[in-house]
Amino acid sequence: MPIYEFYCSKCNTIYNFFSRTVNTKKLPNCPKCKKYKLARQMSAFTVTGKAKEDSKNMDDFPFDESKLESAIQMLGSEADKINDDDPRQAANLMRKLTNMTGIELGQGMEEAICRMEKGEDPKKIEAEMGAILESEEPFLLPDKKGKATKANRIKPLRDDTLYDL
Repeated sequence: MPIYEFYCSKCNTIYNFFSRTVNTKKLPNCPKCKKYKLARQMSAFTVTGKAKEDSKNMDDFPFDESKLESAIQMLGSEADKINDDDPRQAANLMRKLTNMTGIELGQGMEEAICRMEKGEDPKKIEAEMGAILESEEPFLLPDKKGKATKANRIKPLRDDTLYDL
């Protein structure tokens, strides 16, 4: 039973909705604003096994499902092999992930990855760029035509309530 995240641009808040079924099409109204439809968000997730999903329900995602699945499998198999003392390896893995999925990096994240590729300490990068990285979208998702898009906005609030979808 999945939990979906939705964003309200009117109140700049992310809400969680519980669904008893896989439901990739339904867009609920904002719990706070009441009349505004929410936009589906990409959320962090973990893969514990291979799930089957009806491909026609995946049409609203802006990238190829098979590319995403391959990227997740690659990420899982290679993440354990990374040497924590070598930031170049983590940067390389991030480049592979973005190349495989078509997801692009935001300007601040791109700069941070470039610095890691040069061997800079990630803690130093975070100390110097933390405010920039927190204030912008780290990833640019391709739209249905393959062009990267980004919403320029202040970091959204999170409502911890779990609503029914």
